[in-house]
Amino acid sequence: MRFSVTTVSTPEWTPEEAAAAIAAQGWDGIEWRVTDQEPADEPGYWAGNRATWPLTGLEESVPEILRITNEAGLDFSAIGAYVQASDHDNIERLLAATAALGAGSVRIGVPHVPVADYRAVFAATRADLEWVVERAAVHGVKVLVELHHGTIISSASAAYRLVEGLDPERIGVIHDIGNQVIEGFEDIGTAFQILGEYLAHIHVKNAVWWPNGQQGPDAQVMWEHNWSTLRDGQIDIDWLFRALVSIGYDGWVALEDFTDLSTPRDERLLDSLQFLHGSYQRALMWAEWVAAEAAEADAVEEVQTEGPDVEA
Repeated sequence: MRFSVTTVSTPEWTPEEAAAAIAAQGWDGIEWRVTDQEPADEPGYWAGNRATWPLTGLEESVPEILRITNEAGLDFSAIGAYVQASDHDNIERLLAATAALGAGSVRIGVPHVPVADYRAVFAATRADLEWVVERAAVHGVKVLVELHHGTIISSASAAYRLVEGLDPERIGVIHDIGNQVIEGFEDIGTAFQILGEYLAHIHVKNAVWWPNGQQGPDAQVMWEHNWSTLRDGQIDIDWLFRALVSIGYDGWVALEDFTDLSTPRDERLLDSLQFLHGSYQRALMWAEWVAAEAAEADAVEEVQTEGPDVEA
């Protein structure tokens, strides 16, 4: 398993600063954010993010992206874009840039909800993805769609319906457990079974719900969600890694960190990396224990089946 950082998580840093810091900490890769964003007086995750490459004219940025990534000694875990599957011109731009970078895969967007007619939007998106997959094959890359709250594929079940029957070599699903704290949660092991060969990438973050102090009708408690550190969220990250190890997943796990803490960014990223390595190692030890228990049970069953070797 390999670990990377999405640069949506590093809004204060320039691309050079982000790549250098991520590499120095021992991360394996980087997932560059690509979008035309709004300007901002202060850097933020979604606007004014300094570690974001513009979508418009992306092809002109390819040499610089390659230089910065290679000089840092990092690999591409993916390209993190937001272009809707229906935007064919920009999808073509993304696919060509991903191929030129040798990045392997690129995330694209799907429609948000609510929509006037969910089934019609779902069907139209599926038709767009059929075209996208054809173009991805021409460019020799893979497109990724993400389990995300507020979209037409917040759950593994919905995502599987969207991609079922398409070439899994050219399209896959990003499982994001943090997003599913908010909407779309299904048992992690079950979700992986549902996605099957379409499970292509992992985003990891955590989140929490808490009473916001407001009251609804008849004194109903109102709740809000927010992002948290990996340690403090509602999802047991060890559970995620046990499920990944159990299916033999050996791909990328990319960190997304949207928390607003006073701790410096580099300290937060390093703590996350150490936590992820620890969780992965605990999952490997758990798998060894499970295998040993199964082997012992099989041995006992075999002895009991054969019975004692005693002559009548």
